[in-house]
Amino acid sequence: MAPVKTNILTAEQEDKLRQSIDEYVGSIQAKIDALRADGTDKVLEIQSNLDSLKRDRIYTKQEKESIAEGWRKELEKAKAVEAKNKAEVSKLIADAETYLKAHFNQDYFQYVAASCKEEKSFAQEKYRATVAELNQEHQKALSKLTDAHEIKDEKYVHKNRLFDAKMQLSKDLQEVKDRRHAAYEHKFHLIDLLRMSRFTVGESLAQKVENYRYTFNTRNFLLKNGLYLAILVIFIALCFITPAVKGVQLLTVNNVLNILQQASPRMFLALGVAGLIMLAGTDLSIGRMMGMGMTAATIIMHQGINTGSVFGHVFDFTGMSIPARVVLALVVCIVLCTIFTTIAGFFTAKFKMHPFIATMANMLVIFGLVTYATKGVSFGAIETTIPSMIIPKIGKFPTIILWAVAAILIVWFIWNKTTFGKNLYAVGGNPEAASVSGISVFAVTVGAFILAGILYGFGSWLECIRMVGSGSAAYGQGWEMDAIAAAVVGGVSFTGGIGKISGVVVGVCIFTALTYSLTTLGIDTNLQFVFSGIIILVAVTLDCLKYVQKK
Repeated sequence: MAPVKTNILTAEQEDKLRQSIDEYVGSIQAKIDALRADGTDKVLEIQSNLDSLKRDRIYTKQEKESIAEGWRKELEKAKAVEAKNKAEVSKLIADAETYLKAHFNQDYFQYVAASCKEEKSFAQEKYRATVAELNQEHQKALSKLTDAHEIKDEKYVHKNRLFDAKMQLSKDLQEVKDRRHAAYEHKFHLIDLLRMSRFTVGESLAQKVENYRYTFNTRNFLLKNGLYLAILVIFIALCFITPAVKGVQLLTVNNVLNILQQASPRMFLALGVAGLIMLAGTDLSIGRMMGMGMTAATIIMHQGINTGSVFGHVFDFTGMSIPARVVLALVVCIVLCTIFTTIAGFFTAKFKMHPFIATMANMLVIFGLVTYATKGVSFGAIETTIPSMIIPKIGKFPTIILWAVAAILIVWFIWNKTTFGKNLYAVGGNPEAASVSGISVFAVTVGAFILAGILYGFGSWLECIRMVGSGSAAYGQGWEMDAIAAAVVGGVSFTGGIGKISGVVVGVCIFTALTYSLTTLGIDTNLQFVFSGIIILVAVTLDCLKYVQKK
């Protein structure tokens, strides 16, 4: 038996409920429009004309000045009219808003909301009744069939009918959602006309909440945030487990600062590789560049004469002042890393070589060269005064975090506020279309690799100072996986053209916090690789699902 509609409003009934509101506010709006005609509207029109005149290349400078002078005189008159009518306009707006506050919800919206709620229930009951009827017809049809092919065809038809019924339910529910949203937004439409798009903070927030509620989709939400929620649950569980097992509190100020301190050099690496992943690429040489940069920085900032040699030569930089050695170490780290990333970028852009191959070659070359040159030895400690000079602690706060924050802000600016950043998204999303649009795919690709090299150089330099030296060719092994995983977990898509700096930051913090928590709990390092692998697998799976859904 089909459900029966009871208190569901028709479109005519809804219009009738809203009629008195529209008429009252409309009459006030007409008065305001009349007062604005020779005032505010004229001011906006003349200002627009003046802006257009500045960009106009038809008139000479003298002609422009002559035309502008006439408009400025009219502008002054219009502003005088606007000032004269301002009090009356404000009074009319206040009258309309008072009426809306008193009548909109009470006389209109609450009835529409109740109608939509009942209409939603009606649609669901209708769906259930349709499904029950289809199942009954299906069973009746099956009872009359004996041939296997006919039974198979009947099941296929039944499955399609059920799918159609589900699609009809989705359509009905969306119509209900649209109706409620349109009714809610009508109030802000009226206010928009009254105030010329000037909303209060509360009204803007209310619209954002309503728009989020209107566009919210559970499946999309879980695809986008499911991994974050799962990791958050794991971290909360570890916060309870660690005190019980180890007798140590995990969520303390000191631990949070330690996590952020460890995350800071890794932030540079993740920000660098994120730009390459944005181009549907990757970089497998990050860990080896970290080792190369650490070794170079340790040699230059070494405490006393170096104990190891490079190609048989023992370097001694003690004749230079410590600040000069610090700057030289930074420059050398950046130059070395940038040279190798530029080479990989050139082969990727010029010969369409996959970044996986180009950076893997880099990884092997770097590790081979550094190991051969240094015989694989560790170069010991740097000058002990350098960490307190570059990354001092203010109380308990490690200022290395500020270096990471600066990198985040700079890379955010590059991605979002520069032509290169916009081109990065364009090339990553569709390189062919970007090329047709006049964007140099070669320049953008090489530029992304150069930016990554600069960030790797900074990261290795900071890590050297944080660890007070200990540079060796083996240092940084596996860091490329952490950087790539952090970027992917943060929402930078391997399909290209999708990603945010905020996501990369969250990804780095998540991975560092998880590693720190598992270490504090006493989990074996090898098992931590298992956790990292599972997280990467889940992150990429969710990314692929989002891509498939988009397609």
